[in-house]
Amino acid sequence: MLTEELKADIQSSYRQFLAKRSLKSRHGQKLMIAEVANTLANIATDASGERLQQQALPHICVIEAGTGTGKTVAYLLATLPIAKALNKKLVIATATVALQEQIINKDLPELKNNTDLAFNFTLAKGRGRYLCLSKLDRLLDNTNPQLSMEQSLYEQAMPLVDETAMASYQQMIEAMATGQWNGDRDTWDTELAASVWAPVSTTHRECTGRRCSNISNCSFFKARESIDTYDCIVANHDLVLADLALGGGAILPAPSETIYIFDEGHHLADKALSHFSYHTRVASTGKWLEQSHKTLSSLAAAIGAAGQVDHYAEQLQTPLVEAKQQLELLYPLCQQLLDQHALQQTENRFKAETKRHRFESGVPPQSVLDIAEQLATHFDRITSLLAHMTTEIQQAIEDSFCPVPKVDLEAWFPLVGNWHARAEANLSLWRSYHNSGHDSSKAEDQQAGDTPPFVPVARWISLVEFSGAVDFEICSSPILAANTLRHRLWEQCYGAVVTSATLTALGKFDRFKMRSGTSDQQHYSIMPSPFDFTQALLQVPHYAVEANQVNDHTQHLVEHLPGLCEEFKGSLVLFASRRQMEEVYYQLPGDLREQVIMQGELSKQKMLTQHKNDIDNKQQSILFGLASFAEGVDLPGDYCRHVIIAKLPFSVPADPIEAALAEWIEQQGGNAFMDIAVPDAAMRLVQACGRLLRTESDSGKITILDKRLVTKRYGKLLLNCLPGYRLALS
Repeated sequence: MLTEELKADIQSSYRQFLAKRSLKSRHGQKLMIAEVANTLANIATDASGERLQQQALPHICVIEAGTGTGKTVAYLLATLPIAKALNKKLVIATATVALQEQIINKDLPELKNNTDLAFNFTLAKGRGRYLCLSKLDRLLDNTNPQLSMEQSLYEQAMPLVDETAMASYQQMIEAMATGQWNGDRDTWDTELAASVWAPVSTTHRECTGRRCSNISNCSFFKARESIDTYDCIVANHDLVLADLALGGGAILPAPSETIYIFDEGHHLADKALSHFSYHTRVASTGKWLEQSHKTLSSLAAAIGAAGQVDHYAEQLQTPLVEAKQQLELLYPLCQQLLDQHALQQTENRFKAETKRHRFESGVPPQSVLDIAEQLATHFDRITSLLAHMTTEIQQAIEDSFCPVPKVDLEAWFPLVGNWHARAEANLSLWRSYHNSGHDSSKAEDQQAGDTPPFVPVARWISLVEFSGAVDFEICSSPILAANTLRHRLWEQCYGAVVTSATLTALGKFDRFKMRSGTSDQQHYSIMPSPFDFTQALLQVPHYAVEANQVNDHTQHLVEHLPGLCEEFKGSLVLFASRRQMEEVYYQLPGDLREQVIMQGELSKQKMLTQHKNDIDNKQQSILFGLASFAEGVDLPGDYCRHVIIAKLPFSVPADPIEAALAEWIEQQGGNAFMDIAVPDAAMRLVQACGRLLRTESDSGKITILDKRLVTKRYGKLLLNCLPGYRLALS
C-alpha cells in the first residue's frame, strides 16, 4: 500500500525541489507522480516481497506525457522512494544517448541536491564499452601469433594494426597501470575509432570471466560488481534487452528485483525486434567456416592437450565442411529468387529498389527449406561441439596440472567463444527457416478455428553489396515483439513505468499494447500538457497537392517553399524520403539554398549547432531533415517558428517486417491500412508537429503540404489526434 509516510516523503520532496529551484508546480506533473506512485506502491506481493503473478493485478504504468509535463522529475520523485522502501533496484532505460546524458548529468544530480532524498546512481554500459586487458596484452606482445589468428573473428579480414593504433594501445596500458584511466571507452581523452577499439574489447562468449588472469583489474567486472551498491542505474533499452536475452541478471540486477522505467518507451518494441531477430550472410559465413576449418589444426597443435579439446576439434572438421557446402548451394538459389522477384516487381518502384525478397506468409520455397534443414542439422552439431570445447578450455584454465600453459588457453579462448556465438546465431536462423513449415500448419489450424491466433515470423533475403563484392543476407524476425517482451520482461519484472510524449495512436493505447505486449489490466493514462496549443497555427494551404502524386508534389514544394521559409528566421522542413529532399534542395534558388542545412552533409548535432548559431547571429536558417528530425529535436523559441511537413508520414511499403505484419492483419480479416498504416502515421504526425512548441511561451506555424489531410477519409482521424492547434484548412 502507498502508506501515509511514503506519500508524505514524495510530497515533501516535490515541494523541496520546486522551492529550491524557484519552479511552479505543474498539474500534469503532479498527476503523473500520483499515477506512478499508486501503481507501484500497490503491487500485490507475497510474504517474502515477491510480486504475485495474477494477471488482474497491475504492475506496469504506461503514461503518455508530452513536452513540458516534466515527466523525468515526476517518475524519479515517485519511484526513488518507493524502490528504496521495497528494497528494489531502479533501472532507467532510454532510447537515445542525449536523454541518457541528461538524466545522469542533470536530472538526477539536481534531484539529489535539491531534496532530502538519499540515493546514489550510476551509468551502466555493456561489456563492449570496456577494455579487455587480456586482448590488449596480446596485441602488445609482438611475438604472439594470436594477431594473425584473430582475423577469422571478423566478416572481412581484420585490418592490420598500424603504428597509430599501437601507440594508442601503449597509452592505454600505461594509463591503466597508473590509475589514470578506468578502461571505459567513453572516458578516454580522445575519440577511438571502431577499428582501434574492436581488437581490445570483448563479448560475452569471448570472455573467460572469473577464470581470466586479469579478473582483478577487469574494468567491466569492477563496474558490474559495483552496480549492486547503487539504488538507481541508468542504462539504455539495448542493454536491458541484451540482459534479458541472457536470462536477466547477467549485466543488470535480476528483473524480479527491479523496477524499470522505460523513457522514450515508444521505441521499446522496435528495439526488442532487433534483439530477437536473426540474420547471416551466405558468402561471408561460408568464408568464416573455411577459415575456421583451416585454423583448427593450429588450435589443436597449440591447446589440443587440454582435456578433450583435440577430440572435439577433430569432430568439428566434418560439419564445418558440410555446412559450407550447403551454403554454396544456397548462394545461386538466392540469386535466382531475387532475379525472379525483380522481374515480377518492375512496376513497383519501392520494392524493386530494396533489392529484397520477402517470403509470403514467412514460408520460403521447398528448395530453401531443404537447405535450411541441412544447415540446421550441421550448425546444431557445430554449436554442440564448440560448447564442449569452451567448457574444456575453461576447466583447463582452472586446472593447475594442465600441460597447456594458461596464457595459451586464454589466447585461444576468445576465438573459440566467437565461433560458438556465431554458430549459435546461425543455428537459431536456420531453425527458424526449417520451422517455417510448422508455422504454415499453425496458420492453417488457426483459420480452421482450432487454435488461438498465431503470429507468424517474417523471413526474407536481401542483396548486400560492398567493396565490389555481392552477398546475400538471410533474415528472420518476429513481426511483433509482444510475446517476447511479455515473457522475458513484463512477466519477470517487479514493476515498470513506460513513458513517452507519444505512446497513443488515434487517442488510444491499442497500438502500443499490440506491439509491446502489455495487457489491458495494466494502468494507462495521458497527462494533460501545460502548453496553450492555440499559440500555433496548423495550415494546409490551398495550393497543396496530394503527396502520392510524386512528381507534381515535388514541383509544388520547389515552387512554394521559398515563400513559406521567408516568414520566420528559423524553419524545419521534414521530408519522407531522401530522394525528394535532395531533388527539392537542388532545384531551389541559389540564395535560398545557401540558407539550407540538409541532413547528410553534417552530423545531426553539428547541423543543430550551426542552425542555432545562424539564428543567434540574426541570420535565416532552414533545416532539411528526414524522420530522425521529427522526434528528439529540441529547438525552442526563434530556433524553430515554422515546421513544414512535406508529406503525411506513412511508411514506404518496403520494410519486410511491416509488410509481413500487414499481410497477417489482412489474413485475420482486418484492414492493414486502417489498423496499421493510419495509427502509425498518426503517431509520427504528432511527433513531427511536436517539434514546434517546446516551451510554454513558444508560438509559430505548422504547414502540411499534403492535401490528403483534408481530402481523404482518414484525414479527419489524423487531425483529431493532434493537440488543439488553430486550424486553417483549405
